[in-house]
Amino acid sequence: MSSLHFVLFFLFFYHFNIVNSSTAFVAPIDRDESTELYTISIFFKSPLQSTDLLLDLGGKFSWIDCTPGLYTSRSHHYIHCGTSLCNSLPSFACSNCFRPSGPGCHNNSCGLFPENPVIRDSILAQALIDSLALTTTDGRSTGQLGVVPNFVLSCSDSSLLRGLPERVSGSAGLGRSNFSLPAQVSNVYDSPYLFALCLPSSSSTSSGSAFFNTGGPYYFSPGIDLSSHLVYTPLILNPIGFTIITYYRHPSDEYFIGVTSINVNGNPVEFDSKLLTINEDGFGGTRLSTITPYTVLETSIYNAFIERFVNESATIGLTVTDPVSPFDACYPVSEVSSTRLGPAFPTIDFVMHSEDVFWRMFGANSMVRVAGEDEDGDLWCLGFVDGGENPRSSVVIGGHQMEDNLLQFDLVSQRLGFSSSVLVHNTDCASFNFTDDPGTSGDRGKAKV
Repeated sequence: MSSLHFVLFFLFFYHFNIVNSSTAFVAPIDRDESTELYTISIFFKSPLQSTDLLLDLGGKFSWIDCTPGLYTSRSHHYIHCGTSLCNSLPSFACSNCFRPSGPGCHNNSCGLFPENPVIRDSILAQALIDSLALTTTDGRSTGQLGVVPNFVLSCSDSSLLRGLPERVSGSAGLGRSNFSLPAQVSNVYDSPYLFALCLPSSSSTSSGSAFFNTGGPYYFSPGIDLSSHLVYTPLILNPIGFTIITYYRHPSDEYFIGVTSINVNGNPVEFDSKLLTINEDGFGGTRLSTITPYTVLETSIYNAFIERFVNESATIGLTVTDPVSPFDACYPVSEVSSTRLGPAFPTIDFVMHSEDVFWRMFGANSMVRVAGEDEDGDLWCLGFVDGGENPRSSVVIGGHQMEDNLLQFDLVSQRLGFSSSVLVHNTDCASFNFTDDPGTSGDRGKAKV
């Protein structure tokens, strides 16, 4: 290490500290209305800058736009081809660059294929190492910043931002990979590999939360510890990945759970249950996605589900009206009563490995309000869509159905903890105390020592 590098290294750790190994972190999650996608805010580069990234639950690794002039950082460096780190990455190529050297432009550099999951596009880009920081938490409020040094991600260019929320500069991958955001945070702090998400709803004016390195507590106003309300079901590994770039013999980095049946108002939806298991080619099963706005069902499941829901709704005096695409079951808002759990519609249960373990969805998560020409013309539409025949996953639980639900992804115990709607407990995902976040004070971007 040169004397200059040593000085920079010293100065970096003078300003930023790695807090103790039991440290938990929290980051705000926001919902972008125009794209119906979610963003996560972290601190990145040196000096630290607040950075908004797409929240990609199944992403293999994170990536950021390294367009010359836009990416400046004193702490960035690249990964040489042929090194042990490069060989451990999902890399197929070495990369050279014929512009002036800088972030994303080095010779003999390890190459990666960052993906945009929305438009299903990928490019060849260079791997990057830089510093990341997250806000610490005791589960009740926020504290100082803790650094995650030598964070590995990929560069990209602005073409990969198409279709994403305007303010984002890249994507945060939270998948089952060793180089996902939660995996690297866990590794640096020698903490259990788990994280939790609480997505804000479309009606929220405040942020939801992502927790890292902690199984709880997760306190939400007015003092509700949502970790005490979790029910658990196994996470299932799909042996076949479906990324744009094929990684030979690499299982999926996405999260699957074992839904075994679907009930509406306690009554079963009749369909071929074999569709809910993952076959040897990786098709079938139930996947969770923050990229899919609404839950998607294979056609035969969807048709049976719609029929059951319409029939059960009729028993409580609700009659369908003309639907609005992409939905097929809509009801006039004026004919539906409201509750603290959303519009009063039949409950939907996704039953897991046992009859007494189920993810219950009330009106706030099952229905989508579609604006009409005037207030009386608004509709409540069942927020599930037809995924066609023989889709990759028979069920994809989308973002709307995950809003105001706490989901804990425990990669140590290979299980998903889920709360069902936290509205039941008189709170919501926008009720975590971010008021002490260092990113909102005069110390923004500085970690205390």
